[in-house]
Amino acid sequence: MKSVYYWAPFTSKVATISAVINSAYSLNKYSKNFETCIINSYGEWDDYLEELRVKKINVISTNNLNFLKKINKTGYIKSRFAYIVIFIFNFYHLLKLLINKKPDYLLIHLITSLPILLKIIFPIKTKIILRISGLPKLNLIRKIFWKLGSKYLYKITCPTNETLTHLKDLKIYNEGKIFLLRDPIINIREIIKNKFEEIDEPFIKKKKYILAVGRLTKQKNFIFLVNCFAEIIKKFNDIQLIIIGEGEQHNLLREVIEKNNLTNSVFLIGYKKNVYKYYDKCLFFVLSSLWEDPGFVLIEAFASNTLVLSSNCPNGPTEIINNENNGFLFRTNNKDNFLGKIYSILENKNREEIKNKILGGKIESKKYTKYAHFKTIYKVLT
Repeated sequence: MKSVYYWAPFTSKVATISAVINSAYSLNKYSKNFETCIINSYGEWDDYLEELRVKKINVISTNNLNFLKKINKTGYIKSRFAYIVIFIFNFYHLLKLLINKKPDYLLIHLITSLPILLKIIFPIKTKIILRISGLPKLNLIRKIFWKLGSKYLYKITCPTNETLTHLKDLKIYNEGKIFLLRDPIINIREIIKNKFEEIDEPFIKKKKYILAVGRLTKQKNFIFLVNCFAEIIKKFNDIQLIIIGEGEQHNLLREVIEKNNLTNSVFLIGYKKNVYKYYDKCLFFVLSSLWEDPGFVLIEAFASNTLVLSSNCPNGPTEIINNENNGFLFRTNNKDNFLGKIYSILENKNREEIKNKILGGKIESKKYTKYAHFKTIYKVLT
């Protein structure tokens, strides 16, 4: 039996968490050839220990940095400070783990520079698989480091064809090492189980609503969305905007909502473990992001039989929505185009068109199941 370890130290609730858990679980569920383990770099996985135990995913802790678990890590400066602390305090411990445990494979998702550097410096036998998430932004130093570390990587995986093509064009890695590996985002049983759960918020029950989900960050572009919604309710005053998520822009978004007199129309309801009950009951889902790769929430919406309106940002939405066969696209950050699409959807009397787009999304979402992920990652590992 071969051992597969995952290195993905996160500082906030990000989609990578479920991707890592589902990836490890898919190997456990569909094959007897692998033993999986997640590296707990400072205690970030502590809240998921019971879930990991049930799914028979091992956990190895390298540090217990209580102070890092307690401090606020949101925002660019604070998150970068946390990354530096994780890097420094895990340098020796991760090295010791790799030398002593000798895992066959190490899949690296976040703070990837540390395991790559260890592989460059020390004679580590573990095969390292780099998981690229998002369109790589390379400054000179990062490009040199990637080039230096390229020969030490066993394989590189990308979540979308667009990112894969871009990575090949950079000519940093041998093309034979680069693979398309879609994230294991959805669980049909989980969706069916959770979609019928009652929504707790009484104000949501009273009106129809448009749904947005994601970290409250610049990337998600929720300020643009809220400003646009101020125009939407002038024409459709019986609709609400519900935004699910947490993040550093919470207070800023609150100010924008109050400035536009939208306190009774736009609601920030925080992080929700069960998002499917909100997908199930919304008019449609909107993704306003400046970039995504691929956009986990798009796949979740598709799998929930929810109509989708997305920006045409790089990298995932245009590939996933496929020339508007599976939903609607608007030009990123273009208010007039966005409002035109919104009005078109709300006034659309062609139910057959809407039904076909929802069906197309449902079919697309099947590429992102645990089993679909397993079939590809099995080939990557073997």
